[in-house]
Amino acid sequence: MTATLTVERYLDALRQGVDGLLEHAVAAGPGADVPTCPGWTVRDLVAHLGMVQRWATAHVTATLDGFDGALVEDEGARADDPLGWLREGADALVTALEAAPDDLEAEFFLTDAPPPRVAWARRQAHEATVHAVDVLSAALGRVPRAAEAQIAADLATDGIDELLAGFLPRPRTRLRLDEPLVLEVSTTDTDSAWTVHLGPDVPRTAHQMAADGPDTRLTGEAVAVYLGLWNRGEELHADGVDVLEEWRAEMRISWGRPRVAETAGLPPSPPT
Repeated sequence: MTATLTVERYLDALRQGVDGLLEHAVAAGPGADVPTCPGWTVRDLVAHLGMVQRWATAHVTATLDGFDGALVEDEGARADDPLGWLREGADALVTALEAAPDDLEAEFFLTDAPPPRVAWARRQAHEATVHAVDVLSAALGRVPRAAEAQIAADLATDGIDELLAGFLPRPRTRLRLDEPLVLEVSTTDTDSAWTVHLGPDVPRTAHQMAADGPDTRLTGEAVAVYLGLWNRGEELHADGVDVLEEWRAEMRISWGRPRVAETAGLPPSPPT
């Protein structure tokens, strides 16, 4: 998995994601339901994201010992100023990543990841970006359209790659099919393509078009594909064998307990 953007670009995206999320949170209100994360409110998402950002900071600064995600999330949920609490954690994360050396030694959890400083900046950029879309959905009262999300095409393309080449090939991925299936994912505006091999075993992803023709194609502009694969959008075009139902049901990334679950789908609980 190769990061396609610079650390500076990821940090800009992280800041923009947090800025957008805070703006949408004010418009929606803390008690608003989040259509893209059924069962969650804006306050739940703010507490979740603030916890994840503090967890990432602890990795980057080697202060993870004693970190308790449940306690941190509860702190955010009870904060008198939850949006200020979120901003404080986001600023600390950006500062930590800016100060980290290029040869940072830190654990990271995705398959075939880039160096830790890049990997953590990338992951947290997309974390903030996707959750900003969630809070936008709360402000709108519906799933946003790609054009409303205000995400740059290059960032969306990078996020598709992180999901398909980093999250999907992990052994813990639950997406399995009884029979082998070749899935091609492509973007119409950035000319990027991935071939995903699904079946009974761990999924495999290649950075290329399917050599002999896929069983199904998922296509669209980069932002539409990005949101569709994270199950935050409804503009992903499928051609061939329909795998979207299985994707939405099984392609989930969970933190470890329902309260703080992060999913790459339309979950009963939210995402990393």
